[in-house]
Amino acid sequence: MQQKRILIADFLHPVFKVEAEKLGYKVDDFPHYSKEQTLAEIANYHGIAVRTKFRIDKELIDAASGLEFIARAGAGLDNIDEAYAAAKGIKLLNAPEGNRDAVAEHAIGMLLSLMNNLRKSDFEVRNGIWDREGNRGVELNGRTVAIIGYGFMGQRFARKLKSFDVNVIAYDKYKTGFSDEYVTEVSMEQVVKQADVLSLHIPLTRETRQMVDEEYFFHFKKPIFFLNTARGEIVNTRSVLTAIQQGKILGAGLDVLEVEKFPGIADQSWFADLVANDKVILSPHVAGWSVESYRKISEVLANKLKDL
Repeated sequence: MQQKRILIADFLHPVFKVEAEKLGYKVDDFPHYSKEQTLAEIANYHGIAVRTKFRIDKELIDAASGLEFIARAGAGLDNIDEAYAAAKGIKLLNAPEGNRDAVAEHAIGMLLSLMNNLRKSDFEVRNGIWDREGNRGVELNGRTVAIIGYGFMGQRFARKLKSFDVNVIAYDKYKTGFSDEYVTEVSMEQVVKQADVLSLHIPLTRETRQMVDEEYFFHFKKPIFFLNTARGEIVNTRSVLTAIQQGKILGAGLDVLEVEKFPGIADQSWFADLVANDKVILSPHVAGWSVESYRKISEVLANKLKDL
């Protein structure tokens, strides 16, 4: 019987290769491969493991005549043509279990920084300004945190919020009956009435792309703190800035943006206004990429090979 082969075409923790080889796979670890190099070699492999370096599109899938599975080292599958892969009978593996703790902790860190003016006050003290009154924070205790999307990330965020004595509510268009000790399931109408904090934990799809715009924020009855650790393309950045200006958003924590990485991000019309706004805290799409999650993602992914 022919030994099945996996191509690692991105930077994964070495534990993935170790565990895959224990299962009998021949694993070639070529993290520096470009898409062109991958196209030239993919026909020789039964599986490919990637992160986000390039898109697994129709061209690559067509070139992969023997491909049985795509292993995505992370949570989202938006860099894979899911429908075309499914049509070809190719299984998709991902590992949201591996970085859910990292995402939840990052979101909480952003929220506490916003509510306590940590970015602003740190900058001021470093520049000789001692303004206690202007940097008074507001407490999370007793507030209502609304989660949009109650999958692995949303669930872990809710669990970690428990010790803060907050009311956690969640809306998920595709789930029902998920209320538990950490969260109360609600409608979107209840979210916009009750939320003090809004945190996104949904995938990027045709339906969710640019879902959060000016009209979306318009419906909220109270000013909110807004967090996005999901995907940048879900949110219209200019709409966030407008909502801040209008007082509908008190502070925004954005780990992801519509356009990411330099120099492309600097060319966006909203970028200068975003970086100048002291009610926004930014990070470079790193919420799910902790030291620990780097290994855990690969462990989870390798473990799922057992079910193929």
